[in-house]
Amino acid sequence: GLLEHALTHRSRVHEDASGGVFDNESMEFLGDSILGFVIADLLFRQFPQHNEGQKSKLRASLVSAVSLGRLAERINLGEYVILGRGEEKTGGRRKHAIIADCFEALIAAIYLDGGFEPVRAFIRRQFQALIDEASRTGTAASFTEDYKSALQELLQQQGKGLPEYRLAAEIGPAHRRRFEVEVLVGGEPIAKAEGKSKKDAAQSAAKLALKVISGQ
Repeated sequence: GLLEHALTHRSRVHEDASGGVFDNESMEFLGDSILGFVIADLLFRQFPQHNEGQKSKLRASLVSAVSLGRLAERINLGEYVILGRGEEKTGGRRKHAIIADCFEALIAAIYLDGGFEPVRAFIRRQFQALIDEASRTGTAASFTEDYKSALQELLQQQGKGLPEYRLAAEIGPAHRRRFEVEVLVGGEPIAKAEGKSKKDAAQSAAKLALKVISGQ
């Protein structure tokens, strides 16, 4: 059926010699187009004050592979994906690229089964929290836990220039090393955080900086 088709990854087709199994790539193509249209329609109605460039940027943030992967995780889509044995062994059910594609194919399945209104309702329900966040911050980046991007976009909106990240300290022995990273805006330290890697520490520092700047 449509649902099975939408959840079948190409790795499963490659391992099936019968020729009777089809992957979800054509449905993903359709779902991507439907999603883009519905999100554009929702943004058009909810953000009449935004110009075309702002709406395009918001839509790109909302329909990014990272956003779709996170939404797919929320509905446990990975549990239902039909994978080949090789992809199963390498953790395919947790790969954002795979479950994001299945999310788009699922949108196509809902449309093909019930038409436009059910799929619009599904997309709105799944994306409303993201759209609400975008209305507050101008980006969906913090939903995807990309706090560095969220901070950069907020600072650019405020005309404050780009943030800088500086390694402030390395803590602990080599096998349990932790890193402390400081984020600066206009040369002024705004926030500092620790993490298991420089990347994690920078994201945590950006998250704190967002709170500081938003509260100012």
